[in-house]
Amino acid sequence: MSIGNSPEDDRPSIGRVLQQARIAAGLTVEEISSSTRVRIPIVHAIEEDDFSRCGGHVYARGHIRTLARAVGIDPEPLVSQYDDEHGGRPAPTPAAPLFEAERIRSEPRRPNWTAAMVAAIVVVVGFVGFTFLKGGDDSSSTTPVAEGSTPDTKSPKPMASKPVDPKPAPSDSAIAAAPRDKVTVKLSASQGKSWISAKDHNGRLLFDGLLLQGQSKTFQDQERVDLVLGDAGSIELFVNGKKVEDKFQPGQVERLSYTKGDPAVG
Repeated sequence: MSIGNSPEDDRPSIGRVLQQARIAAGLTVEEISSSTRVRIPIVHAIEEDDFSRCGGHVYARGHIRTLARAVGIDPEPLVSQYDDEHGGRPAPTPAAPLFEAERIRSEPRRPNWTAAMVAAIVVVVGFVGFTFLKGGDDSSSTTPVAEGSTPDTKSPKPMASKPVDPKPAPSDSAIAAAPRDKVTVKLSASQGKSWISAKDHNGRLLFDGLLLQGQSKTFQDQERVDLVLGDAGSIELFVNGKKVEDKFQPGQVERLSYTKGDPAVG
């Protein structure tokens, strides 16, 4: 789909700006594709204001940023222009119920039938013991007790049921010690902000939005987590409790997949 300028907006199109900046920098489409890892057909399509090949708004914004930095211009005005022409920036999608705000929802507590049975047994045993002792006192003679001494009477102590401790919410250290039967991925925007997208092994969207500098997101799935990083150089990545040491470049768009056997790059 080709996007032109509206009558109210005399700004040159996004593709026109990127194309002129590339030509002014003395770069070919092939050179831009090689340095940014954006495929040649997508570079041509963006310069013609056709963003349908990008695969969605997140990818389109990431490609615009990458190409703008490659030709030496500020990407933010072009990204803002893209948002204006395509309905604005989408609201971030909340994480899936499996992992929400970096805590696992605990299941509703079921009635503790074991504790109830123990309490009932204690009551029955106490009643039988009390009846037995009372009957023994009526049938036997009273034993004199020496002055100053106290009779040694022991009553059965009820067995107190141990309260069930509530399941604590996992901390960062618990997430770092990731369970082996799941894949756990943590993203930290340590060097700047970046658009990220995360999906589970069924293709269900876990998150699609902007991760600001200093913020973190953690995702977990039974089999696989698929990621798209709009600016991979800004992201610090931990997979299954281990830091991924790949040196991503600023403005680099990365598509990654991780499973329970990683942290090898997917």
